[in-house]
Amino acid sequence: MNVISCQSVRHLIYCVFITALCSSVEAQSKKIYRVGFLSLTTPFSSARKEEVRQALRKLRYIEGQNLVIKHSDAERLDQLPQLASDLVKDEVDVIVAWGPAAFAAKSVSPVTPIVFIGVQDPVASQLVRSLAAPGGNATGITNLGSELGEKRLEILKEVSPKSTRIAFLFTSSTPEARLELSTQKSAQAFAVQLQSYEVRDSKQFDTAFAAILKNNAQGLLTSAGAIFNKYQARIIGFAATNRLPAIYATPTFVDNGGLMSYAPGSAYQHIRAAAYVDKILKGANPGDLPVEQPTKFELVINLKTAKQIGLTIPPNVLARADKVIQ
Repeated sequence: MNVISCQSVRHLIYCVFITALCSSVEAQSKKIYRVGFLSLTTPFSSARKEEVRQALRKLRYIEGQNLVIKHSDAERLDQLPQLASDLVKDEVDVIVAWGPAAFAAKSVSPVTPIVFIGVQDPVASQLVRSLAAPGGNATGITNLGSELGEKRLEILKEVSPKSTRIAFLFTSSTPEARLELSTQKSAQAFAVQLQSYEVRDSKQFDTAFAAILKNNAQGLLTSAGAIFNKYQARIIGFAATNRLPAIYATPTFVDNGGLMSYAPGSAYQHIRAAAYVDKILKGANPGDLPVEQPTKFELVINLKTAKQIGLTIPPNVLARADKVIQ
């Protein structure tokens, strides 16, 4: 009769434990994560998705190895809910949603984790319960729309101090309405008459542009919003043709010929979004992850455009610019 020693039994148990542990680690390393990208198609949607993809890669989520990215791009706002629903049916682990896409994702699923980017006021729009404790299935990065409206107006007055009538383009939503009200109050401090024009579709741009010219506006300010991104070429062209100093909510306007922009750093926001995705994929509850407010803002100036409209940018403003296009 063979007798197994205690030492042999302990060795056997140890081997079984190590084998099970290795199998668990191996299975975990082979897990394929599925991430949905949901957004409106804009001139820069590909670039911002690439920033998130690269940030995920640095966190060791690599397409073709342990990551599948499902791209869902809408040409119109009303297409977003169906695309969001399709991502949920595809059982993605998390949806990364830009701007209005976050609301579409939230509307079709109270369960699928959502990381939003560029939502101006997620509390007022009821996307989250609070910034500190979002609750539910969504968290992400807000872009502080109301505060930025005041700062953009300040910069515009610095480069064009004689401008006392400033046209302001905004779109219809609760956060945007709050931005319009906040910017109106700021205008009083800068001795500026702010002429507000709400735009919701392509035709309303024509109406707004005609009113801006009729009211002899001396400058142009725009808020953030998918509709402005979609029609940025029209807005930039209008400002250039009428030699209006303008400041925008997105730096791609300046890359495409606009005068100035002041906005949260795009790359920074997308790196932080990837960090949220990483935490959620590792088991964190999005409702427990505080909504992050940007800490880095970028001023971008296009000197070619300034020259074309006959404007000289003051040296103190140029010195503060994060990027200058010659």
